[in-house]
Amino acid sequence: MPPCNITAVPTQTLTPAGTEAHTDKLVVEEPLEIRIAFGSIAYRQQMSLAVTMRTPGDDEDLVLGFLFTEGILQRVDQAREIRVLTENTLVVELDPALPVDKHRLTRHLFTSSSCGICGKASLDAVQTVSCYYPTRGYPRWKRELVFQLPSRLRLAQAAFEATGGLHATGLFDEQGSLVLIREDVGRHNAADKVIGAALRKGETLPFRHYLMLVSGRASFELVQKAAMAGLPCLAAVGAPSHLAVEMAQEAGITLVGFLRGERFNVYSYPERII
Repeated sequence: MPPCNITAVPTQTLTPAGTEAHTDKLVVEEPLEIRIAFGSIAYRQQMSLAVTMRTPGDDEDLVLGFLFTEGILQRVDQAREIRVLTENTLVVELDPALPVDKHRLTRHLFTSSSCGICGKASLDAVQTVSCYYPTRGYPRWKRELVFQLPSRLRLAQAAFEATGGLHATGLFDEQGSLVLIREDVGRHNAADKVIGAALRKGETLPFRHYLMLVSGRASFELVQKAAMAGLPCLAAVGAPSHLAVEMAQEAGITLVGFLRGERFNVYSYPERII
């Protein structure tokens, strides 16, 4: 991870034995404004879509994944260009033929690093409809293989090793190989980054052959993002929420929680774990 994403700050460590002054490496957290340009060439418009608190780096992956999981894009080629307007502002030039519902987008999202859906105007705007539904009972992962995935993800977390303050999301294939990993201070950002990275890499939608593993808990919006990408399985090191379980059941997704050591819970569609 580039050095600009990690910063050193002076700190003091207090113990029963006394006080020790030293420097601590921390992950950088900065706002990113996502803007879109849309409409015909003759009547081009631009609007601010969202502000997200994120770890700088892989910003184009983040933006592309965000637009896709929010249902604004259906294909990669609908994002004609991603331009850097300022250090913390990106503009996505949308295909002039892509219809944009300005009324729906005027909810003006603000996403924090702890909650990716804060600020949405209404509960109706929370659930995004996916075009994909995973194939029932396919693919399948051996439970012994699933046990190994958190350690494989952790070994690839370079920035976490330096700071201890980043979430990670990884895509694993049916053999348990780590295909992609992205880190961010926000769980939802890490998921958007890895989905965006897969799209930019040329992965074909839906992602029916992959399992997505997140380093924290499984929230509703992470299940929603998995559904938007057609992922058949979402695994989390932490706990799921009840709404995450309900969403997984509706979306046909196998939801795994508390994946630690040689133990995990399966909350929906357990037939994919053998």
